[in-house]
Amino acid sequence: MRVSSPRLVALGLVLALAGTACTPLRSHQGYVVDTDLVNSVQPGVDNRQSVLQTLGQPTITSQFEGGDWYYVARDSRNLGFTKPKAQAQITLQISFDQAGNVTAIRRGGIEQVASITPDGKTTPTLGRKRGFFQDLFGNIGSVGAPGAGAGAPGTGGGRGRP
Repeated sequence: MRVSSPRLVALGLVLALAGTACTPLRSHQGYVVDTDLVNSVQPGVDNRQSVLQTLGQPTITSQFEGGDWYYVARDSRNLGFTKPKAQAQITLQISFDQAGNVTAIRRGGIEQVASITPDGKTTPTLGRKRGFFQDLFGNIGSVGAPGAGAGAPGTGGGRGRP
């Protein structure tokens, strides 16, 4: 049995594409952590300006109380067209007092990543369920009806007195 060269080339291309489809894709998001720089920030010694010069702009800043700064770095991986999954995460929280001095440094990891599963494609709401036609024709007859809040012009919207 003899295999022609175009078929051999096509088979090689199919195998090459199939092999690359299973290659893991790795990505890094957020802050690039330099351990020496992070360890150089000390509570009671540094302030906002020195932390900004040492670590750069924070990923997230808190809006409340002392205004904590968060530096977040995440490494993710996915295969083909699957959703990326976090493999590693580093969260560095730097707390400041009212004067802007560093009071605490906390580190967190992958255990802080929450898995949230949405409930379908709609958000459940309270109240009655209405169909398409009820939404479309539900207000017919209520506009201008007695007791619906509409009054004659100049009467103050149906109020008996001004």
